[in-house]
Amino acid sequence: MIELLIIKYILNNNIYNKYINYINLTNKELIKLLYCIKQLQEDSEKELLSVEDLELKFFSEYPFLKSAEKEIFESIFEQLRRVQIDESRIEEYMLKQKQMVQAHRIAEIALEVTEGRKDFTAILDHVSDIDVDAPLEEEIEFVSDDLEQLYQEQIVTQGLRWRLPCLNKALGSLRKGDFGFIFARPETGKTTFLASEATYMLEQTDQPIIWFNNEEQGEKVMIRCIQATLGKTQAELFSDLPEHKKQFYELTKRNLKIVDSASIHKSYVEKVCKAINPALIIFDQIDKIKGFDEARTDLTLGAIYQWARELAKDFAPVIGVCQADGTGEGVKWLNMGHVSNAKTAKQAEADWILGIGKSNQEGLEYVRHLNISKNKLVGDEDSIPELRHGKLDVIIKPEMARYEDL
Repeated sequence: MIELLIIKYILNNNIYNKYINYINLTNKELIKLLYCIKQLQEDSEKELLSVEDLELKFFSEYPFLKSAEKEIFESIFEQLRRVQIDESRIEEYMLKQKQMVQAHRIAEIALEVTEGRKDFTAILDHVSDIDVDAPLEEEIEFVSDDLEQLYQEQIVTQGLRWRLPCLNKALGSLRKGDFGFIFARPETGKTTFLASEATYMLEQTDQPIIWFNNEEQGEKVMIRCIQATLGKTQAELFSDLPEHKKQFYELTKRNLKIVDSASIHKSYVEKVCKAINPALIIFDQIDKIKGFDEARTDLTLGAIYQWARELAKDFAPVIGVCQADGTGEGVKWLNMGHVSNAKTAKQAEADWILGIGKSNQEGLEYVRHLNISKNKLVGDEDSIPELRHGKLDVIIKPEMARYEDL
């Protein structure tokens, strides 16, 4: 009976995502239904599947059942329709099952460590990923409801402003707690966009900006950031190395910190952020961050983006970078549907999403088309509401690693 309840319980997409990795059924008929639910949850965007959805899927997958088998499953579906779920009891049962699976996995990793097949940090990494419902040790702190205070802190007091004036009018400042990402096709100018904007933001703060780089060679990225800071071509930059080094240090206080590695783990990111207390956190590319092991690619990416949102709340605003899929090639106005390897998991976690489109039309080689497909930021006093989801044409100047308004 309990396994039947589980089948009905995980028709809810949120419940399914929470417990799917911890479900272990023994009833062979219900195992077949579980297989069908997995397919439905991967393909459907419904928040709650019906028993009828499952029934249709099952008989589509198994059209040649014998009469006796068909009667068994028809009876199961009838029971599913009638059965009532006590959510508190089934939730308690599912939580215990989850804890048992987690404990077993910890034991497996511990054995691998004792046999020398894994490092001890593997245990720490796994344990750090486990959510523990611990009692509150401190008094709950509620968000202020003082309108004057909220207006002063969230609107009047600016955060990190953009170099592009059009983004200040459309998005407004980036403040602690804000997480968003840019996406585009390869060779469009994502890293140049970051260099142009991050170096401008760097001059607005005494705290460091941390840039986690797992794409282009780190030294090349740093040169482009120096170019963006000084507004100089590479030839101009190298014409007087001592003077330009001095200018860069004065403007940035040497607070641009680039971590360059092809394999960056979430635990290392957290350690660095705790050590330097950054003003801004950048991931290029965010989808490649290690330390997340979900059953499906979209769930893994959803976990990465949820973690990035939590980083923003704990430390500083976060900007991620990811790719647009092949459908975005040559498209001027990229929207959320062009984000690579995602249904809604990545998009749901972001406060703002910016697509950088590039047309293949002759004569527009240096024009980029910015489309704000999501914007939940509060903005600044000079923000323009009509531009909250604006389409903005800008110019890329790759020779000096900058973007400018058109």
